[in-house]
Amino acid sequence: MTIRSWDIFCTVVDNFGDIGVCWRLARQLAQEHGHAVRLWVDDLHSFARLAPEINPASPLQQLAGVEVRPWQPGTDKDFPVEADFAPHDVVVEAFACDLPFALLQRMAAAPRKPVWLNLEYLSAEDWVGEHHRMTSPHPRLPLVKHFFFPGFAHDTGGLLREALLGAQRDAFVSSPAAQSALWHRLGVQPVAGALRVSLFAYANPMLPALLAQWRDGAEPVQCLVPQGLAAQQVAQWLGTSITVGEPGQHGNLTLNVIPFVRQERFDDLLWACDVNFVRGEDSLVRALWAARPLVWHIYPQDDEAHRVKLDAWLARFSRIGVAGETAAAMTGLCHAWNGYEDYRDPARQQAAWAAFRAQLPALATGVDHWQRQLQHLGDLAANMVSFCEAQSRNSGTILG
Repeated sequence: MTIRSWDIFCTVVDNFGDIGVCWRLARQLAQEHGHAVRLWVDDLHSFARLAPEINPASPLQQLAGVEVRPWQPGTDKDFPVEADFAPHDVVVEAFACDLPFALLQRMAAAPRKPVWLNLEYLSAEDWVGEHHRMTSPHPRLPLVKHFFFPGFAHDTGGLLREALLGAQRDAFVSSPAAQSALWHRLGVQPVAGALRVSLFAYANPMLPALLAQWRDGAEPVQCLVPQGLAAQQVAQWLGTSITVGEPGQHGNLTLNVIPFVRQERFDDLLWACDVNFVRGEDSLVRALWAARPLVWHIYPQDDEAHRVKLDAWLARFSRIGVAGETAAAMTGLCHAWNGYEDYRDPARQQAAWAAFRAQLPALATGVDHWQRQLQHLGDLAANMVSFCEAQSRNSGTILG
């Protein structure tokens, strides 16, 4: 009784976050587990930023062992309802997107009903463990949905992590040739002795003050900004356009706008920097595995529910054994970066960065320790496979 194939449905909410997780999961299931994977995406244009080979106009394409198809949430338009179409062994609705009803009908009618998962958003809140693997029967069809939560504790599904990631990181860090190849691809000349910072963020009110602090500080800082929202804000701060590949020198701050990095190459950038500002879910997890000090710009929500999630994550970091001043430095800069009221004064923002910078060695040690602990949770993709195989054994609906 073995799981062999997956349908993964994704809607793109904030340009890259949802598709980033789904694309990474799909590749891992195909490449590490040898499973057939169909990835359904409602915005192939955004997908193409992460995977440039994607053709946004194609109704069917193969990439990295994954079949990619477009779909439109909330409607059965363009969804295949031909007589020979059958759902795969597992159907994943990522982040509570609504599956086409035509698919649900096929799932219900299948002689071997698929395992149905709702892959939830990442959160460090305590309630996640209580809801992980909970079931929800469909109100009309003989189907049961299972909620699967990634997370930071043993009662969750863990985090996405490829089997060879640690070895790849070690090989990159120890290889001057690999690092030189990265700088060549990005069109960047490393500044000797500078603190190297990657800046992947949403538009941020604190950014101008932080750039000014780096510009006027005693320490040289080289800031690498991928094309996108943060790069546009940097250009506004400078009052001029910025050309990819042409560094700008402003006091002790060197600014490099770099091409938007395809997903498989994003780790290289994180490994090569001393501090990583990241946004959303996928880049947060990659920054943790990079074992470098990081600052998380969590996806903002109107009701400020994101602050509860951020504080839960910071609380978990504070409990891994780091010193109080180290945890406080991480909390202070993350609060300032995410616009907490206590940090809207420019002087407090400057103090938050200064405290973070002073704790940088301890933060590096702490994040490295934390990511080693998180590896013991198992990998999210492997945990999903194991769970689905257990469900198929218990129900007897999928025959090996």
